[in-house]
Amino acid sequence: MERSKEPCLPLCRREFLKGTLWSASALLSIGGMTIPRAVRAAERKYVCKIAHAEAIGSPITESFEEWTRVLVQRSGGRIDAQHFPAGQLGNYTNLIEGSRIGTIQVTAGGPDTEEAVAPEIAVTGLGFIFKDEAHVDRVLQGPIGKEMSDIARAKTGVEFVDYAEVGFRHLLAKRQVSNREELRGLKIRVPELKLWVDFWKKLGANPTPLPYAEQYSALSTGVIDGLEADFFSIKGFKWYEQAKYMTLTYHWFLPKAVRVNARWLDGLPDDLRTLVRDSAKEVFAKQRATNRARTGQALEELKGLGVVVVTPTDKEAWRTVTISLYDEYAAKYPVAKPMIDKINALR
Repeated sequence: MERSKEPCLPLCRREFLKGTLWSASALLSIGGMTIPRAVRAAERKYVCKIAHAEAIGSPITESFEEWTRVLVQRSGGRIDAQHFPAGQLGNYTNLIEGSRIGTIQVTAGGPDTEEAVAPEIAVTGLGFIFKDEAHVDRVLQGPIGKEMSDIARAKTGVEFVDYAEVGFRHLLAKRQVSNREELRGLKIRVPELKLWVDFWKKLGANPTPLPYAEQYSALSTGVIDGLEADFFSIKGFKWYEQAKYMTLTYHWFLPKAVRVNARWLDGLPDDLRTLVRDSAKEVFAKQRATNRARTGQALEELKGLGVVVVTPTDKEAWRTVTISLYDEYAAKYPVAKPMIDKINALR
C-alpha cells in the first residue's frame, strides 16, 4: 500500500514560507512594481558636483571635464558627475567650505588653505619650499602626499584623492619689477591667508588680501598694482589686459589637491569608491604631464599678447630674505616642523 504524503505537508509548508520570506527580503516594491533590492542598489545614482575656481581652457579645467566623463561612463551612470568650473558655484572660499560640509562633493584647492585647521599640511604654501617639479613629485606622489591626505580627512572632512597642479607662480604687475628694490611698496593681491601676507611683507611689498574672482576689477580700478599667478591663469582670466609686466620669480609652486568630501566617498559602494580614487590618479597624472608640457607654450602666448617678461637680477635674495618664515611658522605651529623637515630633506 502506498504511504500517505500527509506527514510531509508541515515540512513543505515551512520550506515554502522560508523561501517566501527570503524572497520578500530580497525584493523592494516601488511604484507598484516589485524589484530585486540588489538591482535597485546597483541602479542608485550618486550625485557628484565637481566645482572649482580654475580658468576655462586651462589644463586643470580640461582634466576635471575629462574626469567628469570618466566617472559617468565607467560607473554606468550610477555616479551623476556634474562639472562647474570658473567659480560658477561660488568663490574659492565658498567652494572649499562646500566640499567640507558636503554641499558639493569635489573641488580643487591648495593644501595651504588649511593653515588654521591643519597647519602641518599648509606648509606647501611657504614661499620657495618647492625646488622644482621633480621635488614636487617626490613630495606629493610619495608617502608625504598620502600623509597629507590622511591629515586632511581627519581634520577637515575631505580626502585628497590626488594632486593636480597649475605650476609655478610669478609676479604680474603694472610696472616693471626687476629686483626687490623695485618691488618695494607694490600693492599686490594675495590669497586671504596669513602665510602669503607675511611672505610679501618680508619682501617689502604691500600685500592686499582679496578674493580670487576680484583680481581683474581690482587691477583695472587701481586697488592693486599687481598679482601673482601661473601662466595659464594669467592668460585664462585675461589679467594681462590690465598688467603687462611679468617677473619670473618661481616663488610658489601651487599643487591643487583634488578634494572629495569624505562622508560622500564613504557612502559609495566599494566598487564606486575604488573607481573615484583610481580614476582620479589616472586622469590627474595626465593633467600634471600636460600642464608641464604646455607651460612653455603658455609663456610664449603671453609674450604674443604683449606681456613683457623679466628675470629678477637678485633672484636668490628673494629666497634668502623669506627663509626665516619657515622658523617663524614652525614656532607658531610646532606640529608643522616635522613636515617642513621632511619636505626639505627631499630637495
